[in-house]
Amino acid sequence: MTQSIHPAAQQGFSSAAELYQQVRPDYPEAITPWLKQLLKLPVHNHVLDLGSGTGKFLNYLKALSENIIAVEPVAEMLQQLQKKHPNIKTLAARSDQILLPDQSIDAIFCTQSFHWFANADTLNEIHRLLQPDGALVLVWNQRDIRVDWVAALADVLSQFEGDTPRYHSGQWQKVFEQQQQFKLLAETTFAQVHHGTVEQVVSNRFLSTSFIAALPKAEQHELKQQFEKIVADYTQKQTQDLIDFPYITHVYVYKKLN
Repeated sequence: MTQSIHPAAQQGFSSAAELYQQVRPDYPEAITPWLKQLLKLPVHNHVLDLGSGTGKFLNYLKALSENIIAVEPVAEMLQQLQKKHPNIKTLAARSDQILLPDQSIDAIFCTQSFHWFANADTLNEIHRLLQPDGALVLVWNQRDIRVDWVAALADVLSQFEGDTPRYHSGQWQKVFEQQQQFKLLAETTFAQVHHGTVEQVVSNRFLSTSFIAALPKAEQHELKQQFEKIVADYTQKQTQDLIDFPYITHVYVYKKLN
């Protein structure tokens, strides 16, 4: 069965692709040496960035491989990626239909994306593409809700989630239950902060969230003001003040079973 793109992803990411590229946080620098040591990829390895979005993780992959393929189904996101990384090979494809040969990839990376396509068809396709003992690496930046003002923002955001797939729901993990294709090899977390103005790293960042970006512009404007008021109430920082937004980066590495 061919999967479809979730409406929140299709509508939200197509309308906010440029904003996504501008305001989403990067990833911890420590993630690259950690992955390099764990994966021990061959010298001339081939890696695939699945659900690459605007290519926020590509600079980290460039330290691991000279042969990278970025796969992204949303045209507007892919355009942003190609502008930022013109030398990266790209494919406009869904996660369950990737026109590449069997066992042609050494490692597949899903950064901020696997929850959108965590299903058996995708897992079968990933298994088909990977070399024997190949790796599937899942990465998510998550807001650190142990911080009071971050938790208050997350509470507002959660009111609009609906049925949108999210990392924190844990639903993505169910695809790994009762299957014999992959085994969890390692997992870790990294702490980091996204530094910038309140408008950049808080309110505009939240507006790039799929289901928020899909809302009418007037409602987005009201939410932007609400996000900025929450930050001001908790931290006394105004829209153009600098702030450190705390994140926890979660990494899971699965090994292909042959």
